[in-house]
Amino acid sequence: MSLEPLISLSELPEVGAVPVDVDGRALAVVRAEDGSIHVIDDTCTHAEVSLAEGEVEDCSIECWLHGSRFDLRTGRPTGLPATKPIAVYRVSVEDDTVLADLSAPLTASDVVPSKEH
Repeated sequence: MSLEPLISLSELPEVGAVPVDVDGRALAVVRAEDGSIHVIDDTCTHAEVSLAEGEVEDCSIECWLHGSRFDLRTGRPTGLPATKPIAVYRVSVEDDTVLADLSAPLTASDVVPSKEH
């Protein structure tokens, strides 16, 4: 597992998402209402638009274009019209830096809650 530094924790809103580009890969770093930090693919699987521009509520993010919702912990869609999940990545926070293992998305069997801050 190789952790990639993505963004400073202090650059995240209290609740919301920030888009991050890593070698051409569009990601979003998200702080949920419970303070947990998540890293997801930043592209909605329904309409291919940025999820970072959407609303974060509880532990989900809503696509601003058509209202698809995704669980930040699993990537699974929780609201139509999206039916395909988004990728989620293992997250670590060290000092003020959000890091993620981008080598492979998490699967349902290895999804673990991220640290709360």
